[in-house]
Amino acid sequence: MRRQTRRQIIVFAVIGVVNTATYYVPYLLLLTRFPYLVAHILATLLSMTGSFFLNAKFTYRTRPTWRKFLIFPLTNAANFLVTTVGVYALVDLLHVGSRFAPLLASLAAIPVTFVVSRWIMLPTAGTTPTRAESA
Repeated sequence: MRRQTRRQIIVFAVIGVVNTATYYVPYLLLLTRFPYLVAHILATLLSMTGSFFLNAKFTYRTRPTWRKFLIFPLTNAANFLVTTVGVYALVDLLHVGSRFAPLLASLAAIPVTFVVSRWIMLPTAGTTPTRAESA
């Protein structure tokens, strides 16, 4: 694995922790007024925006553009699908508390989210090395 890719994975993981807090705090606040799935959806939309800008600047060191911003939800589509199914399964099928289910469900989505976000933010990452990667 190239040094640049390793750095991206580490930074992505750190931002993931920040993003989890950005999701979880609003989720808990929204949970006091809305059903858990509504709280989950609204908190996801909020954290998705923060995730885009943090990953553009720190993980991939790329300029955020409207095009990337508009397709960035594909990154979170996989995350959203995995976490939503996970939250539902944990709460309704396994009877895990709705306050903790999103944290558990998000663990399964991390690898998928990294691959999709890298593909969006660095469209040529899988084809040819960038100058930084070949140095």
